[in-house]
Amino acid sequence: MSARILVADDEDSLRWVLEKGLHQAGYEVTAVKDGAAAVRAVEAEPFDLVLLDVRMPGMDGLTALGKMRELRPTASIVVMTAHGTMETAIQAMQRGAYDYLTKPFDLDEVLLLAQRALEAGRLTQEVTRLKTGMQEVREFSALIGRHARMQDVYKTIGRIAGSDVTVLLRGESGTGKELVARAIHHYSRRAGRPFVAVSCAAIPGTLLESEMFGHERGAFTDAKERRLGKFELAHGGTLYLDEIGDMPLELQTKLLRALQERTIERLGGQEPIRIDVRVLAATNRDLEAGMRDGTFREDLYYRLNVVTLNLPPLRERRRDIPLLVEHFLAKHGPELGERGVAPDALDRLVGHDWPGNVRELENVVQRAMVMATSGVILPEHLPIGPVSAAASVAVDASLEEIIERKLLECVRGLREHSSANLYDLMIGLVEKPLLRAVLRETNGNQVRAAQILGINRNTLRKKLTEHGIDPDTLEG
Repeated sequence: MSARILVADDEDSLRWVLEKGLHQAGYEVTAVKDGAAAVRAVEAEPFDLVLLDVRMPGMDGLTALGKMRELRPTASIVVMTAHGTMETAIQAMQRGAYDYLTKPFDLDEVLLLAQRALEAGRLTQEVTRLKTGMQEVREFSALIGRHARMQDVYKTIGRIAGSDVTVLLRGESGTGKELVARAIHHYSRRAGRPFVAVSCAAIPGTLLESEMFGHERGAFTDAKERRLGKFELAHGGTLYLDEIGDMPLELQTKLLRALQERTIERLGGQEPIRIDVRVLAATNRDLEAGMRDGTFREDLYYRLNVVTLNLPPLRERRRDIPLLVEHFLAKHGPELGERGVAPDALDRLVGHDWPGNVRELENVVQRAMVMATSGVILPEHLPIGPVSAAASVAVDASLEEIIERKLLECVRGLREHSSANLYDLMIGLVEKPLLRAVLRETNGNQVRAAQILGINRNTLRKKLTEHGIDPDTLEG
């Protein structure tokens, strides 16, 4: 992906030489002739490097430099001046310039400095990304689940993140479609570039076209300045189109053309603009029904539906609810205080159908943490009704998961204990019912029971004595 460079200089010949030389070196170049135009350009487009003359009519270069730094903190800015005094250099550095060039200079000198400045900008972005890395880890940790369908989601993210394939995310509201989209972007080669999201349902159809494709000054009554759309803002990165099923039919045609030709046109514009964007789309609507009733284009559907990733509703993976509850307790703990969940409250959470899915669960847990001033969340702290005992058990839970859930209830609250002899206690609690169950199955036959357990008969006798189990009382 070629870097975008802005050249601002009032000298026509120098501006022409720089524009031509940088373009031949493989950069995308925009040239303007005064400080005010440079500031407007930086406000409108995410330039990677700005070559800025100090003395220009109207707004001078140092004033423009300060405004640019506010608009684009990560952009590298190089000041050009024919008056290379120490004062100018110091002021330029104080206002955030990467370096400065003293006129006259060679084109090779400019190209070398541009290369260094762009590399410095990339390193700055990388540092910024690393600083926010922990926040991203916490964010993606909400993609919790041991259910087989969630495991399939993780595997699919791993398979598709490295490519530029278009992905259609499907699932009910609140299942985490945008979170999955951000994870795909985060683990892709585009991770250092923008992730831009646009909701096709939240923006009126009359404004959505301008929002996505941008507009030129004078394109319509209120278009007083040129504005970049989401496609251009996402250049080099990922564009996430949420609720794609709500997009007006006439705009679907323009989106299809952009996906096919990799170019767009701003409203009121005449020139095609090349875009390098990966598109991820999401919907909770039945797009197949939309194709049948004519509200969704069939060709756009197949263009978007290269890879489909279906996110399961929370009610179909109830075994993951205790894990999510623990996650949200930890997430909001620093703000609301450490909280625990009483077993009957957890049963109520597991038994609820969660029409709002994970988003609703987090809101309920957060509210309960506020209400539970004693430190333990009780059923009365939950804004959801009681459920039957049968509904409180995850129907898809395995034996291991049921045991683990019960063990979590047992060990909760023991963090402050230096020693609780927990290992021996838990082994005993599991071992005793296991021995009783096997002896019942074998009608008290200890030889057969020892074979099933995979231990010798003497060991079985010893354990029966330790646990006070009389095999004669367990027949049949």
